[in-house]
Amino acid sequence: MSFTMQVVSNTPLVGEDDPDVVAKKFLEQIGYLSKGSDPTIPYKLFADFFLKHPTKAWYVEELANMLRTSKPTIYRHLNKLKGFDVLEEIQIFDEATKQNKKAYRLRYGNFQKAWNFVEAHLKVAMENYGKTVEHLQKLIERTQKGRE
Repeated sequence: MSFTMQVVSNTPLVGEDDPDVVAKKFLEQIGYLSKGSDPTIPYKLFADFFLKHPTKAWYVEELANMLRTSKPTIYRHLNKLKGFDVLEEIQIFDEATKQNKKAYRLRYGNFQKAWNFVEAHLKVAMENYGKTVEHLQKLIERTQKGRE
């Protein structure tokens, strides 16, 4: 699975008592909220729905209606959150339509547990980068020895 995350040197935000301030800064740090663009919809989507109701599964139509935006806008932000691996996509049987519908919820129903999953994926990615760097160094050394 491929994911994109911004990793920046930072100081833990443990001295801040306002959860909105901490969440917004954190979401900016990892690249979910873009500086310079309106963070209202992506922030409300994550904070008001997934953080405040971590075990509830949300339908895209439901989110779009409640946030008064389009389904493509919701999908764009959901896909970014799925890319971080903090959300999971599930199928729920809809009695009214007699069909399975996609819904989204916070992985494990707990942000800290979801983030542990993210960290595990990040660790594997970093280990793979390290193996590639080691291999590249060996190739460079081999090429240099061949020139001597």
